[in-house]
Amino acid sequence: MIEYNHYRGSIYHCFESGGEVEPIYIEDGLMVVDVDSGKIVEVGAFNELFSKWPNANSSNHFKDSLIMPGFIDTHVHYPQYKVIASYGTSLLDWLNKYTFIEEQKFCDEAYASKVADLFLDELIKNGTTTAMTFCTSYKQSVDIFFTAAEKKNLRMIAGKVMMDRNAPEGLCDNSDDSYFDSKELIEKWHNKGRMSYAVTPRFAPTSSSEQLKQAAKLLDEYSDTNGNKGLLMQTHLNENIDEIEWVKELFPDSKNYFDVYDSFNLSGTNSVFGHCIYNTDEEYKRIADSGSKVSLCPRSNLFLGSGLFEVDKLEAFGIDFALASDVGGGDSFSMFQVMNEAYKICRLNDYNLDPVKAFYLTTLAAAKVLNMEDHIGNFDSNKEADFIVIDLKATELIKNKLETSNNISDILFNLMTLGDDRLIKEVYILGQNIYKKKEA
Repeated sequence: MIEYNHYRGSIYHCFESGGEVEPIYIEDGLMVVDVDSGKIVEVGAFNELFSKWPNANSSNHFKDSLIMPGFIDTHVHYPQYKVIASYGTSLLDWLNKYTFIEEQKFCDEAYASKVADLFLDELIKNGTTTAMTFCTSYKQSVDIFFTAAEKKNLRMIAGKVMMDRNAPEGLCDNSDDSYFDSKELIEKWHNKGRMSYAVTPRFAPTSSSEQLKQAAKLLDEYSDTNGNKGLLMQTHLNENIDEIEWVKELFPDSKNYFDVYDSFNLSGTNSVFGHCIYNTDEEYKRIADSGSKVSLCPRSNLFLGSGLFEVDKLEAFGIDFALASDVGGGDSFSMFQVMNEAYKICRLNDYNLDPVKAFYLTTLAAAKVLNMEDHIGNFDSNKEADFIVIDLKATELIKNKLETSNNISDILFNLMTLGDDRLIKEVYILGQNIYKKKEA
């Protein structure tokens, strides 16, 4: 006998139609989930579905709350959990002063395991149910991360950092070892349950030409034609002016920063490039032509003083993009706060980031960037029931502000500008509760 769980409350998600984002808000809605598969059967108005699902009357009823898809973080670093909020440097100095020192600690498996659990718990309490994360150059850091994520039944993407130069000796691998370690990890974890692998050259300055060739070789060997759909590539692009000048010195034959990756066959529909603040028009065009994706990291860009991305350019060139926390350069795990800072950056560029668009960029758009829109991102039937319950009375300020909100757009805008982890009341993975906020 098939069992179903029923969840009642205000429901919000979105879909795309003709290139436009269409919001769906049901003030009194019902979500029906198949208990065995953890997938959504249907979502609709309670008064329309009640007769079809007579047991819905005994459903989980979330009052003064909003049910929506779990957040998806498309660019984050689990080993930088303890680097968050480190004072006073720009990107390249920050890497040497804090990040590389911290990442060397991940040769200790016990330490890596402790941080993996802390990191995943922090994502969950902030309503993030899927993330694509960089690990370290130590192979065991990837095994440990996937093992921890698998125990929580989360959908996660991760990869071993490939880095064979311009970093501390203790963190550097070599191109052959990096290739074989990555290959072994792909065989072990990619498409195992809800785990997916991302080939992960940190960024062009820390990889030799030979290592970038090896990264491309992995992508080719595990292409979609070999039944491994979903193998991704993640790296950084045009984050910082000094970084860009360094790339010019290291790769003098390349036309620009993106050309480095493109010339080594590291662009394409499975490739996700973080930051992209200083793209030239030629780079925007080549990103678009290759079908590559972009992950924007507003809190990190502001915290490190890197610069301001241009959403209008990404849209003009038709590039798929999403938002991300980029912890630990980013100083918050909360996607509400990520949206908040993205809105402000857009305003500085004379662009209004509509709240419906902002939430799209942290749910369905993010799923598209990760090639996972068939599984997560909204509440379409047969998608995985990873969702969050937002407390609309989490703070006095939000409670009182929402009393004057007349539509879902106003509600979303107030949540993204005033909200943080206190908004997350409950988190569900495949329809099963894995987090409840402690009552004050």
